[in-house]
Amino acid sequence: MTNLAHNLAHTAEVHPDRPALRLDDQVLDYRTLDERSARVTSWLTAAGVAPGDRVAIMLPNVPHFAVVYYGALRAGAVVVPMNPLLKADEIGYSAGDCGARAVLTWGTSMPEASLAAERLGITCTDVTTAEFATSLTSVEPGTTIAERADDDAAVILYTSGTTGRPKGAVLTHGNLRSNTETVSGLLGMTGTDTVFGGLPFFHVFGQTCGLNAAVLTGACVTLLPRFDPSAALRILLRDRVTVMQGVPTMFVALLAAAEAAGGAGTDTVRVSATGGSAMPVDVLHRFEAAFGCPVIEGYGLSETAPVVTLGAVGGVRKPGSIGTPIDGVEVRLIDEDGKDVPEGGIGEIAVRGPNVMSGYWNRPEADAASFTDGWFRTGDLARRDEDGHYFIVDRKKDMIIRGGYNVYPREIEELLYTHPAVAEAAVIGVPHELHGEEITAVVTLRPGAAATPEDLRAYVKARVAPYKYPRTVRLVDALPKGPTGKILKRALTERL
Repeated sequence: MTNLAHNLAHTAEVHPDRPALRLDDQVLDYRTLDERSARVTSWLTAAGVAPGDRVAIMLPNVPHFAVVYYGALRAGAVVVPMNPLLKADEIGYSAGDCGARAVLTWGTSMPEASLAAERLGITCTDVTTAEFATSLTSVEPGTTIAERADDDAAVILYTSGTTGRPKGAVLTHGNLRSNTETVSGLLGMTGTDTVFGGLPFFHVFGQTCGLNAAVLTGACVTLLPRFDPSAALRILLRDRVTVMQGVPTMFVALLAAAEAAGGAGTDTVRVSATGGSAMPVDVLHRFEAAFGCPVIEGYGLSETAPVVTLGAVGGVRKPGSIGTPIDGVEVRLIDEDGKDVPEGGIGEIAVRGPNVMSGYWNRPEADAASFTDGWFRTGDLARRDEDGHYFIVDRKKDMIIRGGYNVYPREIEELLYTHPAVAEAAVIGVPHELHGEEITAVVTLRPGAAATPEDLRAYVKARVAPYKYPRTVRLVDALPKGPTGKILKRALTERL
């Protein structure tokens, strides 16, 4: 039997005085984090929450998130993390779909969360109030951790699909424990590390690789509730961060902030890890030069807890590669029929291992479409080189077919990032009467830089085959992004 919350209890017992969470001047050591989460366990149990019940939590990266997250897990409940910016209809859909017993949130999210909870007939609690703090002090900390099996659900993450309503990916205690142990080991994390906590914990990347990995190893997470590059740079310097984690757009923004400030000004970061979307190779090299640390690229999804592959921290790294499969995880490249593609060919990534979700919550039809003979089909296209390193080509759904030719947006985006005026770029396909789809690039420029759409179109045209260059280039002030900073191509497509 196992429960992910045992990691916190163990670290609190062995290293009670180590800082666990830092939010500016507020610091929680492991003893306090463990004790407060145990009180949340008692509070939830008194409210009738039983093992297996779902509890929705809507909090940014503040200490309360970890307190209620581990408190719910200790009670044997299934945590359903949600973006605190969601509206009532969105909250109500996910909480209703999984049959949540309660919603735990904070002040600014209360109006929408309470409206959704009222419609569902469940409780909604602001965990940042003095009233809640008083209610916790009135109960004794729970002394036991609910026993759970490896295949018992621990977390349900609602994924934002391209079509239809979000689906709940069910991650088990075994999924999260195995991925946390493997990733923290590969990154060499120890109790002496300080981890940058700017990736939202309600997303699987920040939750597993940031919060859970730190709790397992006794490291400290320094929190940034809402990402801002200048604030992030101050935190890196102030708290002497050693492990940086972020999506590529965070690295782009941090690099710009460092360059504007005349240099990074920190030499403490020993390793940076990125994933969530493709990291432009030019940005990777510039970040490594500015911050003096290796950038390790990885790959994963909500459905895989999340890490599937990771570059080597101390071994051979290939810029642009997502690395090799982590221990215990198998990866294949398959065609539409589920058969292996020829060596050197491009295929859909299929994954099998202890990190793969048990399935989608109450969605047997989605499970049937996503699994082939026990292998999870990711929808991402990749190739594998002779050394076994994988390279993402693109999302299967993002591939553009122009006049019968396959065009992979990432290739064009990588090229645009090498232009000295380009800050960010996204390439999408738009319907075209003659060619089926036409290629459009949407670009933001670096501060103080100048380039016309014609300049950028000519730049790409001179460097790729005639069918690949974007016929249309649009300059915008900002690209639409999701809560983790990932560029939302779907929103761009709808806009255009």
